[in-house]
Amino acid sequence: MRLDKFLQVSGLIKRRVLGNEACDRGLVNVNGVRAKPTREVKSGDVIDLHLPFREVSVRVLQELTSGTMRKSDRPKYLETLRDEPRKPTQDESWWEDDPVDQH
Repeated sequence: MRLDKFLQVSGLIKRRVLGNEACDRGLVNVNGVRAKPTREVKSGDVIDLHLPFREVSVRVLQELTSGTMRKSDRPKYLETLRDEPRKPTQDESWWEDDPVDQH
């Protein structure tokens, strides 16, 4: 499964387009290497996400065969190695789903 689709299906990122954008901006590494959204995710891969609101590292335990994953099934597919909140910087406003008009 493609990385951008895996991020969306697994619930690590809300929408596929945001997963694609995060990869394009260099915020996603797989096994320590900057990853493109088209990269295939395999069992054993370690995915590091440097997102505006959190830093996350997960290990893929098994490959997804379908385009869906129930929240209760996540422990079968992912092992969370790190999940730490952080504050976004000013240039990370692209991440906001519904930007607030501040006029």
